[in-house]
Amino acid sequence: MTDSEQSRAAAMPASIRPVILCGGAGTRLWPLSRAQFPKQLASFDGGPSLLQNTVARASGSLFSPPLLITAEDQRFLVRDQVEDGGAQPECIILEQQGRNTAPALAVAAQWLADHRPGEVMLVLPSDHVIDDVPAFHAAIAQALPQVARGKIVTFGVRPTSPHTGYGYIRVDPEALSSGPVVDVAEFVEKPSLDKAEAYVASGAYFWNAGIFLFRAEDFLTEIAQHAPGIAAWAAAAVSGGGADGAFFRPAEDNDAAPIQPISVDYAVMERSRRVAVVPVDMGWSDLGSWNEIWSRSDHDGHGNALQGSALAVDTAGSLVIAGGDTTVATLGLKDVVVVAVDGAVLVSARDRVQDVGAVVKALKETGDSNADLGSVVHRPWGSYQTTDRDARFQTKRIIVRPGGKLSSQLHHHRSEHWVVVTGTAEVTVGERTFLLHENESTYISAGTVHRLANPGKVPLHLVEVQCGTYLGEDDIVRFDDVYGRADQG
Repeated sequence: MTDSEQSRAAAMPASIRPVILCGGAGTRLWPLSRAQFPKQLASFDGGPSLLQNTVARASGSLFSPPLLITAEDQRFLVRDQVEDGGAQPECIILEQQGRNTAPALAVAAQWLADHRPGEVMLVLPSDHVIDDVPAFHAAIAQALPQVARGKIVTFGVRPTSPHTGYGYIRVDPEALSSGPVVDVAEFVEKPSLDKAEAYVASGAYFWNAGIFLFRAEDFLTEIAQHAPGIAAWAAAAVSGGGADGAFFRPAEDNDAAPIQPISVDYAVMERSRRVAVVPVDMGWSDLGSWNEIWSRSDHDGHGNALQGSALAVDTAGSLVIAGGDTTVATLGLKDVVVVAVDGAVLVSARDRVQDVGAVVKALKETGDSNADLGSVVHRPWGSYQTTDRDARFQTKRIIVRPGGKLSSQLHHHRSEHWVVVTGTAEVTVGERTFLLHENESTYISAGTVHRLANPGKVPLHLVEVQCGTYLGEDDIVRFDDVYGRADQG
């Protein structure tokens, strides 16, 4: 090590800052994931969500609290899931417009360079699966000495099949015997099947997992060299941005030249001479399609993967998911995917699930709200689900998180009845504020200012019955909202 490298190594921080990317359109695993509830927020086994698992694998003595990057309208869902998983985020950067990974990471690196100088960033997509977390941590430890030398390190997954849905990283085969970290020779786009087969057979190619480890300042140096417009834009976005509690809103509309969406691979990794890779076997998948879910699930004797109240008769090689109280039965089918969740049903041949985005696009063109929203609508205070409706009434199941508070509001065209099922409700009707306990109820007439809050330590569940001539969500006159929203209930 040179004196400079020794100095850098001595200055290495005692912990690593996870930087978790929480964007996504929510189309590839529709209908379980949707635009307003992308796949990283969903659970595929009834346990923690993919985001919560990502935070968990980047927790412990090796790591600092996470920094997250997400969309404005998902901010409370992301914050709540991270906190429910037992972590406190260092910062949640809110994007007003998705611009792909290079601008997002430039903003995150700039924020860290300004607020936590000298830190090492571990960049993690929030929607991946890693089965062997100790192997992942060991790979991080192997990468750190190279990061001390100024390297941008990525993690290459040893391929287990000729997968055509992943990008690849090529290395010099002779370099693989020189140590655990080798220089990257080339980043390769998603290949055809015959090329993928050749890649796997060669032993010189690894799946590109999109996971990176580097100093924030080193990344900023590289992006300033290879994408100076993004670097200038990110610096202005951070310097002109503002904090709102745990949230930070960059000044995306700033004096720097407009930038186009671009991935960090295109903007930096394919151009930089600093990039190295750690080959690792860690049971990795990006869960990019329903076929991936099927392949990772337990199968019955006919190759079927079944979840929920699902029944497969004379069916083989299929994935059948029945959500909620729905029962799904298949008969005489082979190699299909059937997913019935949250008010929508997908039926597809397994070899066509990569095209689910076309279904979502078609639904949007017809104006079907199921393209983006499920029957459960998430709000910063909790969630609600419409359970029945007709021309002049509808019923909802409302869940308010501990400490949650709905806006102070009134409705011109409907009255409401609230019945508490579990928990304690703090209710304001007009000038009167009172508590409702389990199996108690109240009535709010049309035109009356009212508010609902949960002062307790457990979730509040209640049933709301609305009656009136108009039941749309836009029949709200809002007077106060603790979450600073302009258009949500």
